[in-house]
Amino acid sequence: MTQPEPAGTETPGGKPVEPAYRPPTGFPAPDRAQATEFWVVRHGESTWNLQGRYQGQADVPLSLEGRLQAAMLAERLTGQTFDAVYSSDLARALVTAEIVAERLAAQPDVRIDEGLREIDVGLLSGKDTPQLRTEHADYLEALRADPWNTRRPGGESMKDLYERAGTSFQAMRARHAGGRVLVFTHGGVVRVAVGLALGGVPQNAWARLSVTNTSVTRVLLTEGGGTLLGFNDAAHLEAMGEATEADDVLGPGQSP
Repeated sequence: MTQPEPAGTETPGGKPVEPAYRPPTGFPAPDRAQATEFWVVRHGESTWNLQGRYQGQADVPLSLEGRLQAAMLAERLTGQTFDAVYSSDLARALVTAEIVAERLAAQPDVRIDEGLREIDVGLLSGKDTPQLRTEHADYLEALRADPWNTRRPGGESMKDLYERAGTSFQAMRARHAGGRVLVFTHGGVVRVAVGLALGGVPQNAWARLSVTNTSVTRVLLTEGGGTLLGFNDAAHLEAMGEATEADDVLGPGQSP
């Protein structure tokens, strides 16, 4: 799902313009004075993304490709204005945020929110898919039976992540009512934002939401609901070829 007019469209004078959100005929428009628009960005490719290893909350750096992805997003968002910029404290998100923030209007400070961290994968951290199949077969079986409530061994479930990251989004929404906020985070948390916008996570939706590195997902959140404005927009990467979508929710090397 993408917006009709992608971010980065320019007027003849070169000034970026944003598409106005208009609800479908017959649906009331959200109160923009109270709603908060979030642009939610997944971090650039990390070294463990490249190696196909689960990372969760391990503080893994960006790969060279990840830094290039961040630079291309920065070019796309140059001159854009946001009321605030937030990031997970993990380096792969924070460095992506810092690269982009330098190109935004007024070069805003990046605010840290640990609630935006990726799902805690516990004992799975650093392992690849073959190791999981050998060492944690019982967990994988439980995950297939109940993907929402099954916790990673020593870590979190998708439900845990939804509640944790959802609390952060609601706090930001209340803090920046009527504003526009840029958030740098992880694949699992992008899915949380989508769930909040849709009023919950439809059954099996998490495995069907493929989140590309440095893609932009836009949601409009109100106190009682939300609207999904755009999902997984990575047009700035078209010249780079295919960017990795492996993450700690679907698992490295897995297709949605």
